[in-house]
Amino acid sequence: MSSRSRPESWRLDAASYPVREAFQTRFQDMDINGHLNNVAFAALFESGRVLMNRAVRPMDDRPANERTMVAAVEINYLAEGNFPDPVEIATGIGRIGTSSWTIVQAMFQNGRAIATCDSVIVCRTDGQAMPLRREMVAELESNLVSAG
Repeated sequence: MSSRSRPESWRLDAASYPVREAFQTRFQDMDINGHLNNVAFAALFESGRVLMNRAVRPMDDRPANERTMVAAVEINYLAEGNFPDPVEIATGIGRIGTSSWTIVQAMFQNGRAIATCDSVIVCRTDGQAMPLRREMVAELESNLVSAG
């Protein structure tokens, strides 16, 4: 692993994230070597990300013409994961921009960090990037990570 992909120490502490949820791994998540495969990592992070987005933006509270989309996802694999042990996905908001925000996450298994994930989410209204609504910014701010 290069020094560029080494996460900051706060990223490896589940207490840094405001939301933590356990997810069960599945037999089908294993690769040929008996470890969690990269698709399983992505799907588990997605589940945590979706729960965060639904909490920040309740589906029935948003304007009909407002949409969000994932613009970028970066996963850093730190250690192997194993079935059947569950994982804990720790999730929070890392950055709030004008029309986007970054969800930062870490995956823990048996008390150790095995991966981190950063996802940039863009808010679009009528097909164009628009400034985030004040209410959404307040919800995002209430879910910021504590970066040490």
